[in-house]
Amino acid sequence: MAVRWRAGAAVGVASAAAAIGIGELVAVSTGARSAPLVAVGGVVVDTVPEPVKAFAISLFGTYDKVALQVGTVVLLAVFAALVGVAATKDIRFGYGGIALFAAVGVAAAATRPGASVFAVVPSLVGGAAAIALMWWLLRPAEPFDAEPVDAEPVESAGRIAEPAGSGTDGSAEAAAGPSADQSAERPVPVGVRKIDRRVVLGALGFAAVAGYGGRTLAGVRGVAEARSEVALPLPISVGPAVPSAADLRLPTLAPYVTSNRVFYRIDTALVVPQVDPSTWRLRIFGRVRKEIELTFEQLLARPMIERHVTLCCVSNEVGGDLIGNARWLGVPVKDLLDEAGPLDGADQVVSRSADGWTCGTPTAILRDGRDAMLAVGMNSEPLPVDHGFPVRMVTPGLYGYVSACKWLVSMELTSFNDFDAYWVRRGWAAQGPIKTQSRIDVPRRGTEVSAGRVTVAGVAWAQHTGVDKVEVRVDGGEWQPATLAETVSVDTWRQWSWGWDAPAGRHTISVRATDRTGAVQDESPRPPFPDGATGWDTIEVSVR
Repeated sequence: MAVRWRAGAAVGVASAAAAIGIGELVAVSTGARSAPLVAVGGVVVDTVPEPVKAFAISLFGTYDKVALQVGTVVLLAVFAALVGVAATKDIRFGYGGIALFAAVGVAAAATRPGASVFAVVPSLVGGAAAIALMWWLLRPAEPFDAEPVDAEPVESAGRIAEPAGSGTDGSAEAAAGPSADQSAERPVPVGVRKIDRRVVLGALGFAAVAGYGGRTLAGVRGVAEARSEVALPLPISVGPAVPSAADLRLPTLAPYVTSNRVFYRIDTALVVPQVDPSTWRLRIFGRVRKEIELTFEQLLARPMIERHVTLCCVSNEVGGDLIGNARWLGVPVKDLLDEAGPLDGADQVVSRSADGWTCGTPTAILRDGRDAMLAVGMNSEPLPVDHGFPVRMVTPGLYGYVSACKWLVSMELTSFNDFDAYWVRRGWAAQGPIKTQSRIDVPRRGTEVSAGRVTVAGVAWAQHTGVDKVEVRVDGGEWQPATLAETVSVDTWRQWSWGWDAPAGRHTISVRATDRTGAVQDESPRPPFPDGATGWDTIEVSVR
């Protein structure tokens, strides 16, 4: 029995691996989002309960999507192993299990936003390949053991074989087995044949190579070349240059400007949407006097502004790093909305991504004079594909889930009463102003420093209001004012530093910020859900 289980599990896993590998390769032509793992994973992302999703982000951070796909592969492997074991009893069970897996992939791919009729092809072709491999490995030819076993009887033709020439009653007739009529009523026999380990290992290796190769080829066939050919226009309005005193340049302190390479990325896309700028269109519609549709070339021809703006994810924990500051180039949203002419009651702008994700932004905020823009550039280069190429929204002062739609394709004027965007339907607040926060970067949490003069430093932000003061205290003592570095505007974070005469021992250091209205950072520790975390960042250090 153990031999059969091992053999069946190996066959099931190998067949599933073949399905995934073939599916990834076919998806190079039909679109990476149609690959079975990606399509099913996308459905999971959209339907998993919010507490589970929040836990995954808090646990894995920007690697939450990798963790999801690894978890999906593990669950699939377990399911495939069980299907393989069942197939050794009756191969129809194996075919049925594979068909179920393929059907799930087909349904997931067909229902993804923007899916074409070809989106189902990877799952269908992968399922057919899995069935073919299972048939090959379990085809009813000569019986076999998964490994030489002398003491165990070998199962063949769906039953335990007796010694030749003897039956259960000792007669030769019993040894001959059931009659033809009886055999016709039995399940389709499979038997256990000697598994060719090279085929199993080859299928697993093929899945790994094909999966990686398929994703790589999809990227090559994507829009990287088109992005490299984009010539960004010069802005008509440039924000203040970053003063040299804005960046303290301390080890482990976040730089004033975050590079594109390390800028945080949080979104629901398991694979990055590949939006061709030559076919991209932006539609502004809904409760407007005049609908607008723009090509990418037409958008680039409009007057542009360039500003430093700090973006922050609502999932950012106190002291977290889901925040970054960059220089953005784009078209003011206010100009576009003024041209479209919102009608009375159109208090929400619903932005839609190429992958169907939505966010809702208050219309009044987009028109109140702040530097909200449809960005096409980031830190003097076209938007990275990971960060929304060719066009994304940037809105100072609001968390990204209500204001920073990437891979933007449409903006609909509606009302908060009529539509709940993606995260709002999952319980998050409809309007998400960024809360005043501060963070300690130097020294790092849990590190050891030498007694004497120690520099404590970090960043603080109060988006679109501005940071007026940062204070530090040690071991619950009196608050001490920190020195604020310069900044370019109220829409970016500020670095701060404080000199501490550190005595030997273990100590706790806390920080808090005050914005320009005089409001002090909220002390109460609360998680990010439903509208952003609060509390004071506090670290422990050891002084030797």
